[in-house]
Amino acid sequence: MRYLPHTADDRSAMLARIGVRAVDELFADVPADKLLRAPPDLPRRQGEIEVERALRRMADRNVAAGSVPFFVGCGAYKHHIPASVDHLIQRSEFLTSYTPYQPEIAQGTLQYLFEFQTQVALLTGMEVANASMYDGSTAAAEAVLMAHRVTRRRKALIAGNLHPHYRETIETISRMAGDEIVALKAAPDGHEEFAIDDTVSCVVVQTPDFFGHLHDLKAIAEKAHAAGALLIAVVTEVVSLGLVTPPGEMGADIVVAEGQSIGNGLTFGGPYVGLFASRQKYVRQMPGRLAGATIEVDGRRGFVLTLSTREQHIRREKATSNICTNSGLCCLAFTIHMSLLGEAGLMRLARINHANAVALADLLAKVKGVRVLNDTFFNEFTIRVPGSGTQVIEQLAAKGVLGGVPCARLAPDDPELRDLIIVASTEVNTDEDRAAYVAALKEVLA
Repeated sequence: MRYLPHTADDRSAMLARIGVRAVDELFADVPADKLLRAPPDLPRRQGEIEVERALRRMADRNVAAGSVPFFVGCGAYKHHIPASVDHLIQRSEFLTSYTPYQPEIAQGTLQYLFEFQTQVALLTGMEVANASMYDGSTAAAEAVLMAHRVTRRRKALIAGNLHPHYRETIETISRMAGDEIVALKAAPDGHEEFAIDDTVSCVVVQTPDFFGHLHDLKAIAEKAHAAGALLIAVVTEVVSLGLVTPPGEMGADIVVAEGQSIGNGLTFGGPYVGLFASRQKYVRQMPGRLAGATIEVDGRRGFVLTLSTREQHIRREKATSNICTNSGLCCLAFTIHMSLLGEAGLMRLARINHANAVALADLLAKVKGVRVLNDTFFNEFTIRVPGSGTQVIEQLAAKGVLGGVPCARLAPDDPELRDLIIVASTEVNTDEDRAAYVAALKEVLA
C-alpha cells in the first residue's frame, strides 16, 4: 500500500470544508502556554544509527527505579510484581485479544473483566464497578461528569489535597464542557473545610491524600448528601485498601482509583489502569463498559456486555463516556496479581507497606532540620526540610538515593510548598535502603 500525501489544494479544500482558514486554528483550544513557540532544537534529519546512539545517550542519563534506594510515589508506586503475572498475560489467548465487540467469541475476555469488576467492587466497598478506564486521573474526571448527570448540577468542589494531576485533568475536561470547578487551597496539615450549598454537584476528596493524610469521609459524605451533592472519593494507592476502611463504607457515592500498584510496573509512567465503582442506583450513568454473568440457552454460565455506554455503541450524543478502551491487558495483570494475593495476601502486603513507611518516618524525624507533617498515613508521608525541597531531592539523587517527590514539582505556583517532600516506602524497601536515605539526607542538609 503506497503512501499518498495530500497536496496543498487537498488541504485547502479540507480546511474550507470544516470552516477554518489554517491548520493552526485546529489547535485553538490548546492553552497557549502548552504550545511550542518554535520547533525543538533537534537535527532536521539523521541516519538510523545516529538516532539510536543519541537516544541511548539520553536514556543513560536516567536512574532506573530498581537500581538505587527508591522512595518515589505521588500516584505511581514501585511494588513487587510476581513473575507469574507477566508470564500469564503474555499467553496468546490474552495478548492477542482486544475489545469484546462479539461477546459470543470473547468469553475469556469478558470473564476476566467480570472478575476484575468483582475485585474492584470488593476493594472499594461499592456495589458495582465498570470494566476499567485509562487511569485514575481520567476516571476522576469521568466521575465528575457522571455526578453532573445524576444531580443535574454543573459545579464541582475539589479538595485542595487532591493530587494536582487529577485536579488538572478534571479542570481540562470541565473547561471543555463549560462546567464550573471550585478548587480549594492545598492544606499540607491535612485539615480542609468544605462549604457545600445546593449548587454543588459533587465533592471530590482523596484518601490517603496528596500529602499522605488518611481521612474519615463519613462527616463530609453526610454534609454533601444534606446539600444534594455526591461524594467522589479518589484513591491513588490501591494497596491501601488492604488495610484502611474502603470509601464505600464511609459514604462515598463514586470511588475512583489508580490500579497501577497491583500487577502493573512503573513503566515510565504508563499505561496504567483506572478503577471506577459506584452505587447500584447510579449504574445507568456510569461510564465505560460493564461485563455481566448470565446463563445461556443450554444452561451453561456465560458472560455478556451488560452495559455498553460509549458513543461507538450507537449511543452517539446519549453516550455517558467516550473513553474508547478498557485497558484490557493492564486490568488483566491487576486481576491475576490480585487473585494470586487473595484477601489475606493483600492485607499482609498492606501491613508491610505501612510498617516500612512508619520505620522510615521515625528515622527521618530524627534528622536535624527535618519535620514529618503527618499524624496519619499509609505508605506515604510529607516531610519539611530546610530550604528547597527540589534542591534536596537533586542532591540526594547525586548521592544515589531517589528520596521522593518535591511538592514544588507538582505544584510550582504555591510557594508555601517549596520546602516539602513527599516520601513513599513500599514492601520493596529494605533496612539498608532506609539507612542509605538517612545517611545521604544528613550529608545533604549538613
